Amino acid sequence: MLPATRTLPTDPLVALADRCVQCGLCLPACPTYGRERLEAESPRGRIALTRAWALDAIEPTAIGDAHLDHCLGCRSCEAVCPAGVEYGALLVEARGRQRARCPARWRQQVAEALLARPRLLAGLLGLYRFGHPLLPASWRLLPRPPAATPVRPAPATGVTASTAALFVGCIAGPYEGAARAALTRLCAALAVELAIPVGQGCCGSAHAHAGDSARADRLAAANRIAFAGHARVLTLASGCHEAVATGVGTATIDALEFLDAHRAQLHFAERRERIAVHLPCTQRNVVRSVPALRRLLAQVPGLEVIELDDGFGCCGAAGLQMLTEPGRAADYRQPLIEQLAGSGATELLSANLSCRLHLANSAALPVRHPLEFLADALAPAPPAHHQTVESTS
Repeated sequence: MLPATRTLPTDPLVALADRCVQCGLCLPACPTYGRERLEAESPRGRIALTRAWALDAIEPTAIGDAHLDHCLGCRSCEAVCPAGVEYGALLVEARGRQRARCPARWRQQVAEALLARPRLLAGLLGLYRFGHPLLPASWRLLPRPPAATPVRPAPATGVTASTAALFVGCIAGPYEGAARAALTRLCAALAVELAIPVGQGCCGSAHAHAGDSARADRLAAANRIAFAGHARVLTLASGCHEAVATGVGTATIDALEFLDAHRAQLHFAERRERIAVHLPCTQRNVVRSVPALRRLLAQVPGLEVIELDDGFGCCGAAGLQMLTEPGRAADYRQPLIEQLAGSGATELLSANLSCRLHLANSAALPVRHPLEFLADALAPAPPAHHQTVESTS
């Protein structure tokens, strides 16, 4: 008799879930499992749950939906998975099906709508900046937006080898002006001009992670048009990087990795101080630019760096979860805030915008992008040394 052939699953979610061997190595790496100590709050539990839904083995319930909602999307499980489970892709697929049968909550829908309209969002954040001191603490879900920082980028035309296009995004427009100005200064030290193409907008990451893949695709298409003709695109926020890299269809480089590749040309003045660094989940598990950041900071003479590592492995921002689940998000953040308070650091650096906003809403110290610190530490390039050869004749 011929051996029976195995029928491979045609459902993409089941195919992704079937790669999980249920070994449990993901459990110690998972922030939600670390907090709750429940199997249903682990990657293994969520994989089993969503697979059962896909096979109609069990009916979806409000409790099951809550377990899926609680996932922070940090993808720390992917970093330790011996079977190579693509948990990020599985989560997006599962939440897309979840959203098709039950609409997102109102806070999620409002946030997604505003992120997709950067001009409207910037106008509302301008009003929020004005009224922030008058608002009760419970209404201050985000830090007060800073004053506008002027950036003078290169024109978006005439792209050359010494030009890089910069992705801005949505909420980063009002909040990340200082980081864009810092990157402009650092690139100028490398004789690289930054172009900021018009027509770009939100990367769509928050929408995809919440199950709205259709809107995420539309946002990606708009960015693809905006960045057409640019040979390379730089990103500032680690949480946006993967969506931008997938969406624009051209070489996309994390700004820290770009600078690290040219760090021999950057010169920094001595800084006798201690700073704290928060390493976002997306920077560690997706972009993987942590080594680049460490090498850049090591270039600054006299600097002492402390990496925050207390807590559950995630600050709890998780894109929009700091807005939709503020209580849970604060629980994940608190151990990091306590570690920061006892560190003796003068400021906190983090390479992801949502993490910075979430941490800054509770930290007593300034919270900045690492590029802002590096730009402030820039020193003039040393003069070139010319060797004189004397004739002996």
